[in-house]
Amino acid sequence: MDGLPVQSLKRVGPKVAERLAKLGIRSVQDLLFHLPVRYQDRSRLVPIADLCLGSEALIQGVVEDSEIAMGRRRSLKVSLADAGGGRILLRFFHFSAQQAAALKVGAALRCYGEVRQGPASLEMIHPEYRIQGDASDETEPGLTPIYPSTEGLQQATWRGLIEQALALLERQSPVELLPQDVIAPRGLPSLREALSYLHRPPLEASLDDLLERRHPAFLRLAFEELIAHQVSLRRLRLAQQRVSAPTLVGDGTLRERLCAALPFALTAAQARVVREIATDLARPHPMQRLLQGDVGSGKTIVAALAALQALEAGFQVALMAPTELLSEQHMRNLSAWLQPLGIASLWLAGRHKGAERAERLAAIASGTAKLVIGTHALFQDQVEFKDLGLVIIDEQHRFGVHQRMKLREKRGRDGAAPHQLIMTATPIPRSLAMTLYADLDLSVIDALPPGRTPITTVAVRDTRRDEVIERVMLACQQGRQAYWVCTLIEESEALECQAAEDTARQLSEGLPDLSVGLVHGRLKAAERDRVMADFAAGRLDLLVATTVIEVGVDVPNASLMIIENPERLGLAQLHQLRGRVGRGGVESHCLLLYHAPLSEVARERLGIIRGSTSGFEIAERDLAIRGAGEVLGTRQTGAIQFRVADTVRDQQLTAPAQRAADVILARHPELVEPLIDRWLGARESYGQV
Repeated sequence: MDGLPVQSLKRVGPKVAERLAKLGIRSVQDLLFHLPVRYQDRSRLVPIADLCLGSEALIQGVVEDSEIAMGRRRSLKVSLADAGGGRILLRFFHFSAQQAAALKVGAALRCYGEVRQGPASLEMIHPEYRIQGDASDETEPGLTPIYPSTEGLQQATWRGLIEQALALLERQSPVELLPQDVIAPRGLPSLREALSYLHRPPLEASLDDLLERRHPAFLRLAFEELIAHQVSLRRLRLAQQRVSAPTLVGDGTLRERLCAALPFALTAAQARVVREIATDLARPHPMQRLLQGDVGSGKTIVAALAALQALEAGFQVALMAPTELLSEQHMRNLSAWLQPLGIASLWLAGRHKGAERAERLAAIASGTAKLVIGTHALFQDQVEFKDLGLVIIDEQHRFGVHQRMKLREKRGRDGAAPHQLIMTATPIPRSLAMTLYADLDLSVIDALPPGRTPITTVAVRDTRRDEVIERVMLACQQGRQAYWVCTLIEESEALECQAAEDTARQLSEGLPDLSVGLVHGRLKAAERDRVMADFAAGRLDLLVATTVIEVGVDVPNASLMIIENPERLGLAQLHQLRGRVGRGGVESHCLLLYHAPLSEVARERLGIIRGSTSGFEIAERDLAIRGAGEVLGTRQTGAIQFRVADTVRDQQLTAPAQRAADVILARHPELVEPLIDRWLGARESYGQV
């Protein structure tokens, strides 16, 4: 069954096969793993007179009248009456001449649909229906599954295909890929039992357990999927250990000189992480370490010390940032620390063209450029390193997995792979990191340096906008700078940019004594960088921006931020935006300019952001409220998309899945490939060494 093509089923021709392929369904096994999104109870006929608005119900009756109405929209209107005298209108906007002929006066119908209020009576719009030879009282024997679909595939088609697949399942089960010593201790059903139950749940099944995917049958599949994911990442990790990497030991002189010159001492958390990285770099296998640290926790100095260890050992270092502006900021910061040590940094960005670019590429290829800082331009094919020993990637969630893997291909001498240090200021809850980044070692800077000025966060209703504008004026008159962030109002970047442009114009008119700048996603990179540079240099008092400044330059003089419509953003993003202020020595404020009325969830989220300054605590709360997909965002190309498992809902399965993956790799290696193929397929290729 595992390799049986879906075309082997009846009524699956080229068109249906093409539509199924859009959903990743190419085999009968794929079809069985295409699970219902919800279930309907069609076991009880409801008298039409007892129908409730908004409910879904199974009804039965006889057609009293049928006509094609030619109003604003052409529709087929069918009046249905049952034996109890109740009447309802069935309305079809899409119908064929054959359908209209079949739904004639006197036809006995059984329908299922949502009850709505029409202009003159209760209605069902496009109900599922069956024309009956007689008005029998037969009902569905179990709950009716509703499947995720695509254009051209109706629920009746899905149920017909699934019934054929279940008939095959009764004769030949998919191969069990979880050994008994893994599955038995958890008391979960077999794969065959789980699939059969989820496609044909009995009437007594708990709808809540099924809808919330708490039922043991769902847990059985989620457990296998999590195990497959862990097996894939552990296999990747083992493969990494078989790849050679340069041992970057160094004599410590450069690091000692930098630490002696710093105007501050490393925090205990920073020192611990520096030791963890130093130990990894001294090993002959590539480091794969994720460094998490809240906004302002001091990740850059940790990265600088790691870079110096590689430089002491005679190897090149590459640092990649998501924007030219951020890479330029890294260039300035690192140059200020490293230039006195005799280390020159080279910057490579998209703006470098012609002879200038060729000169920089030659310096990298010859090895004379020891520390190379840039954007995604660093992983282009023309960029060749002589002795690349360490790759540092900042704000990893802005890069796809494929992109950071591409940098690993830029091997140094003797074909050795470079070590990788991956940094993020977006705290990832531990439960999520255990699932999604099991191929990486994790270091956390869990304390802010002393002396950081806390940011006061207040929620203000947008009816007080004039007061907020006055506050901006006062702050700027006192020599401070401010951000005004326009968030997404409609699901359109164009509209968001338009809102930012309108806001910038209004604020310029209302604050004529202030210099107002504007940045948004549709500005060319060079123009956006110019405006940000003007703001950083103090030539602008107020910067109106979209969320493109979530990751941006340090402007210590900026002490006030206004975020419009904060209820539209997730907690982690609000925290990242807020981190643009409070980077100097003065008290800083963040005003959340919300639009009433707020939903309960929005009220809860704004309460959390006001009451907490810990990015890790906020990330955990955000994960619980919005789920993993929203917290991580959709930027990460190649990130694992789970089909059944949910990293929040199924947290209790994560640790057992990790233990099970170890058992399978150690005792059942023959199951590794089939497990990965069943659940990840070609998607695992993102992690090849």
